[in-house]
Amino acid sequence: MTRERSTVPKGERSMVPEAEFRSYYGRPVIKAPVWHEPHMPTYLYAGGLSGASSVIAVMAGFTGHDRLERTARVAAAIGAAAGTGFLIAELGRPDRFLNMFRVFKPTSPMSMGSWLLAAQGGLSAVAASTELTGILPAVGDAAALATGLTGPLTATYTAVVVADTAVPAWHEAYRELPFLFAGSALASAGAVGMLATPRAQAGPARVVAMMGAAVEIVAGVVMERRLGLVGEPYRLGRAGRLMLSARVLTAGGGLLASIAGRSRTLTALSGLALTAGALCTRFGVLEAGRASAADPKYTIVPQRQRQASAS
Repeated sequence: MTRERSTVPKGERSMVPEAEFRSYYGRPVIKAPVWHEPHMPTYLYAGGLSGASSVIAVMAGFTGHDRLERTARVAAAIGAAAGTGFLIAELGRPDRFLNMFRVFKPTSPMSMGSWLLAAQGGLSAVAASTELTGILPAVGDAAALATGLTGPLTATYTAVVVADTAVPAWHEAYRELPFLFAGSALASAGAVGMLATPRAQAGPARVVAMMGAAVEIVAGVVMERRLGLVGEPYRLGRAGRLMLSARVLTAGGGLLASIAGRSRTLTALSGLALTAGALCTRFGVLEAGRASAADPKYTIVPQRQRQASAS
């Protein structure tokens, strides 16, 4: 609900104040997200890490980088397990997570995401355990190959879950959020690969980290510019500080990755910066959604603009 501004002749002073966007009884137009910190952002990060690490594991296996393949398989399994744990913590009780598997609904991103996370978690656990124990290596290789399909979906389905809401800053960013999350996931997985693999064998991880950092930064810039007014929450307040920090850390980590092979110190700085940047991105996106849901103008103004363009 708004107070309209009256039309007055040019040059005369209006006695009517600027429009104020408010809702009945001072309540937001839409319900604010109830997701919690650090559970939900960390779940988004861990799921992305798992999915992208699976992709690195498959690529490393095909190109003969055995040490990196082992690191990526273990990272994928740990990421999936951690993501599941944080999701259960977000839901409050384990039985709520189990209840998600009572239905299989292709039209529901949350339903499909639950099944996808379960598949990614199981397959990555098998791939990692056979890699570490040496038992049934053929089964582990088959599981790892299957994660080459579930991994990319795991890294990006959370963007679909976030965008499939009425929250303006999320819903209107449905085009860019999958690329933002995919780039962040690649940067995260590349960072872990760099940190946990000997430098001489971590070259592909550094390349993936740089590519992911570039995709994440470009997607974020394009998203904020295209959204216009609705993209304001990504630039203001706590969300703005988090998104700016993410951009600086990701850019710095990506640049350091290009020379990280020269020393362990540079590798550590690059990996930590990329990891911190990825976490800041997830926390920033969550905070921007909350801010856009709390302010009625981010819901009302776009609706009026659509009505005006349609008439």
